[in-house]
Amino acid sequence: MDFAQIDFDRVVFFERARKDAEAAYAKNPLDAENLSQWGKSLLELSQFQNPADSVQFVKDATSKLEEALQIAPRKHDTLWCLGNAHTSRALFLTDMDSAKIYFGKATQCYQQALEEDPGNENYKKSLEFSFKAPELHAEIQKQIQPDAVGRSSTSNAKVSKKKKESDLKYDILGWVILAIGVVTWVGMAKHHMQTAPSPPR
Repeated sequence: MDFAQIDFDRVVFFERARKDAEAAYAKNPLDAENLSQWGKSLLELSQFQNPADSVQFVKDATSKLEEALQIAPRKHDTLWCLGNAHTSRALFLTDMDSAKIYFGKATQCYQQALEEDPGNENYKKSLEFSFKAPELHAEIQKQIQPDAVGRSSTSNAKVSKKKKESDLKYDILGWVILAIGVVTWVGMAKHHMQTAPSPPR
């Protein structure tokens, strides 16, 4: 199976999960698990959007995850996903002060998730990454910022350079979200298997 087919399957899977969660929310807006699944689906779908839509999907995911945490504040998988949403949001920002705010929020979420489930390796790795993320983000920004020397180039070269910078940024963001997505997909598949009715005997 090629990557395009896998991506298509993932989009279909998470779009279906999003729609199911939206329908379930209409029946019971106080279901923290459903809100969490909705937020996770939106976060996963964000990586398949154009940049502007991707940011909006991340914002919407953040909103759903925060709503879930108002109902169940100690729900560790939701805290972890909210940390991922904050990390994704920070990666879109070129202003380092704003990015640091979101990285800080992500670190808090990862710490809380780990406090609730101390043995979880994903939470530990995410927390470790969150401490390094601002520095890595700053380094990426330095690499993609135009040099003072190269600023006298032609407008075509500038457009090409901006495109390469944008591509690099979204490649890195894609890898981060891919890692988040794989873990989320496995979690949702387990959840669906647990909630599926057992076959009649």
